[in-house]
Amino acid sequence: MDAELHCDIYSQKLTSDEFGIIQTYIQDKCGIRLPLTKKDMVEGRLRKRLKALHLSTYGEYIALVFNSADPGAEREQMNLIDTITTNKTDFFREPNHFEFLTERLLPQLEKNGLGTERTLNVWSSACSTGEEPYTLAMVLAEHFGLKGNFRVYASDISYSVLERAVKAVYTTEKVSDIPDQFKKKYMLRSKDSASGLVRIKPELRQKVSFGRLNLMNESYNLPVEMNVVFCRNVIIYFNHQTQYEIIGKICSNMVRGGYLFLGHSESVHGMELPLNTVAPTVFFRI
Repeated sequence: MDAELHCDIYSQKLTSDEFGIIQTYIQDKCGIRLPLTKKDMVEGRLRKRLKALHLSTYGEYIALVFNSADPGAEREQMNLIDTITTNKTDFFREPNHFEFLTERLLPQLEKNGLGTERTLNVWSSACSTGEEPYTLAMVLAEHFGLKGNFRVYASDISYSVLERAVKAVYTTEKVSDIPDQFKKKYMLRSKDSASGLVRIKPELRQKVSFGRLNLMNESYNLPVEMNVVFCRNVIIYFNHQTQYEIIGKICSNMVRGGYLFLGHSESVHGMELPLNTVAPTVFFRI
């Protein structure tokens, strides 16, 4: 029976109407556009959900997800979002940003008492599996020490990636871009040397807090105003109006004089926002 089900799943195709239903839902809930060119990607990712739920067609899956009378529908809607949203990330991705932090921004913030007398609050707004916030924590710990007065807040829309981020376990291949001196200071090798796994040290993990947040929410209700925000390679998935609204809400959660980092292909050009450019894709909150 399982073999038959396996074959059925792989012979199924997502119809245009079914793809349209998913397109609309993801756009409404997440603000993410899924052009027709993403149909094969969506189809491939949803096969795993069909198999997990012992369903043989995409039609059955859609009927389950959008059945308001089914108590499991809401949970599966979250699984759908987790499955569809892109979660590519790496340690020290776009290294010029971390060079700017180390060489220019952190010394300046320290002169103003941040990271020492006052808490320096940094937000990774789409943290995925944790590589970005842990990179930030390493850079901050290098400058201020592990006992420095800083805090990294990390959020994502996906529960599954947040669970992995909290565990902070990575393959040796995944951490290959981390400088060796950082690995020695901030990572622990698994007792099972054959596993090829490492884990962020608890002293650094304690500097990072994780929570679920949808950037499409009307407000973000963050615990504090942020001094530095990383929102990189996220708004590229939204239309121009949604980009403007998201960055506006981010600005409202930043202190005046805070800094916003966007991805290398992202821009605030043509948006009336309280931001001045200080470096490529780095902005000052005026």
